Amino acid sequence: MTTLYVSDLDGTLLRSNETTSEYTNSIINGLADRGMIFSYATARSLITAKKVTNGIKAKIPLIVYNGAFIIDNVTDDILVANYFDESVKDVLDELFTNQVYPIVYAYIDEKEKFSFVPELCTIGMNKFLNSRRGDIRTNAVKSVDDLKYGDVFYITCIDSSGKLKPIYDKYKNIFHCVYQKDIYTNEQWLEIMPLAVSKSNAIKQLQKLLKCDKLVVFGDGKNDIDMFELADESYAVQNAHEELKKYATAIISSNDEDAVAHWLEKNYIWQIQVCRIKKIGIFEEIDIKWPSN
Repeated sequence: MTTLYVSDLDGTLLRSNETTSEYTNSIINGLADRGMIFSYATARSLITAKKVTNGIKAKIPLIVYNGAFIIDNVTDDILVANYFDESVKDVLDELFTNQVYPIVYAYIDEKEKFSFVPELCTIGMNKFLNSRRGDIRTNAVKSVDDLKYGDVFYITCIDSSGKLKPIYDKYKNIFHCVYQKDIYTNEQWLEIMPLAVSKSNAIKQLQKLLKCDKLVVFGDGKNDIDMFELADESYAVQNAHEELKKYATAIISSNDEDAVAHWLEKNYIWQIQVCRIKKIGIFEEIDIKWPSN
């Protein structure tokens, strides 16, 4: 049986300072060299995901933008892509009517861009944009109509809950919507994606691509529930949202204690040893129980 291991990034694999520790880097790189099939699934873009995980050198596929893309970590080639159809223009018009002016992610002339109207940015949007200073994807535009240009795949709204909650309620069953507070700034976010876009759908596609039979996942947020429901085993970090913990196989230590790396170091090596023993026939008649933290 071949196992795919998938971890969320922020609040899970990353520490609170938005980095992976040297320990986590060494464990994942080392186990990947020994054959572990590992990926991470994040709402981040490829650029920011690779920036905060720059110590992970393993040749692993990456699930970014909450599953909008699966990308080859070595070549940066897009392996799977999900875009909006023309209905996205109606969604944007609805946002504008409600005085919500989002950051819109799209491929424009074959280049990834995130577009926004500077004069219409909220305080929360400016905080986010300031954290992306120097990003080659930055695309300040003159009017809201310019936000409709290109192949759109992701919409980020950062505004008051009073504005965003009604929009979430309207579209949550039509598109894949994530409505939550940002864990770093506590700003209210609403992210809108094509309905087919989710971490769980991307993981299904990746499992098929890599021919993996079993799935083990790690997470911390409510937006990880779908992949927890899909997985054979799911582990919530100690700092995870209480709602997510209800879906977990077990609770492990916190992101700041390198919980995922410790679990992988203990359990992946143990599974290799058991599989080798089973292969030579010693445990053929024994029901093996996997350890958990």
